[in-house]
Amino acid sequence: MACMDFHALEAGHLYRRVIDCEGGETACGADGTCTTDAFAYHVSLACNHCDQPACMEVCPTGAMHKDGLGLVQVDHMRCIGCGYCTIACPYHAPSIDPALHQSSKCDGCTSRVEAGKNPICVDACPLRALGWGERTDLAAAHAGEDLTYAVLPLPPSSYTYPNLTIHASAAARRAQEGDLAIANVDELGF
Repeated sequence: MACMDFHALEAGHLYRRVIDCEGGETACGADGTCTTDAFAYHVSLACNHCDQPACMEVCPTGAMHKDGLGLVQVDHMRCIGCGYCTIACPYHAPSIDPALHQSSKCDGCTSRVEAGKNPICVDACPLRALGWGERTDLAAAHAGEDLTYAVLPLPPSSYTYPNLTIHASAAARRAQEGDLAIANVDELGF
């Protein structure tokens, strides 16, 4: 909500999505007792400002580019709204704005970062689940924790080398066994 407010986005136009992942099952025995091995976890996802952005590779006009801060941006003077960036991005970060007919995505809150502030989503997160900074600095700050660069349903990090560090929960590790469903597919916007 903070992102939508800060960027004056229309309802339903999201730069950050939360994927609800779940798995396992509950079984009830003949004696009426039930057991469960159910699990759930959430993945907060926006543009990861990848080191090798797939959106940039397919953009025919060069509208998708990295700025001086290393953030992936859209040059609206060059964007033709073809949607190749949307198709190529494994995180589905860019979308075509229905009013502008151009690509639209998280810009990393460039104006805030340039002013030495965090992106608005980081400051607004009530659980402090989001952080901002260099990937190596974030990893060092969380040394000893179970860190990774991708959990299901995200693709392997070697695809685009996202600037993303995840503290993998036990549930996210368990999902690697293949027992995973996305509970809120309709909210993903793709």
